Amino acid sequence: MALGDRAQGVRRLVDEGAAVVFRITRWVIQLTPIGVFGLIASVVGGYGWEALLPLGKFIFAIYAACLFHILIVYSGLLKLHGLKVTSFFRGAFAAQQTAFATSSSLGTLPITLRQTVERLGVPQAYAAFAVPLGASVKMDGCGAIYPAIAAIFIAQYFPLDLSLTQYRRIGLTAVLGSLGTAGVPGTSIVMLTLTLATAGLPLEGIGYIVAIDRIIDMMRTATNVTGQMLVPVLVAKEEKILNEDIYDGRVAWLPGDPDAESPETVKASGI
Repeated sequence: MALGDRAQGVRRLVDEGAAVVFRITRWVIQLTPIGVFGLIASVVGGYGWEALLPLGKFIFAIYAACLFHILIVYSGLLKLHGLKVTSFFRGAFAAQQTAFATSSSLGTLPITLRQTVERLGVPQAYAAFAVPLGASVKMDGCGAIYPAIAAIFIAQYFPLDLSLTQYRRIGLTAVLGSLGTAGVPGTSIVMLTLTLATAGLPLEGIGYIVAIDRIIDMMRTATNVTGQMLVPVLVAKEEKILNEDIYDGRVAWLPGDPDAESPETVKASGI
């Protein structure tokens, strides 16, 4: 701003760099299904179907709990704030897909931020603060849902009867764990260890489920990223700074596109 026209070349360079990054991101999203297939094939090839089948119920429980959290809890919050559920999931899909493939909230952060601003209508200034913060402290899938279900599964596997006190400890540790889990693959094992130790359950149970951790980590991360996009949208709505035209898909703003200087210059049909 202070340099005026003298900084025009720098601004153009930044815009062109952003356009390149966005194009690469689109390629990554398009190749995501192939990557997911490779990850699952690697696990099956390494451990075999026989070793994985007994853990099928545990995998199903994690996916069911995460889907319930996304489709019921998050959708309910959107409806309570008067927002269209379909508009949110349409805008969040690219980030969810990338999170599912990478199993990393931090790795998905650039796409999460981009979608939150350009597809969900959250102002850039607020999203740049809220989304990275959520990637650090809001881990519903890895820090809350996963340790709780895994602890109960391990107790049933050994088998052990859980007391009411142990259930309370599991619940409390899982909630606190959602605030302290790092947004990179594999760190949820740390929170599971803490949960088992707090509830007095055998730590050797971790070795039984670590073989399929990659499969369930994909769904856990998608849940995390969805929540990290949801909160800024809800807060922006409450503060009356949400661009609902962008949110509902009536207009779209692509900052990396030199032909799109404002939301009104790109029609929704061109998305």
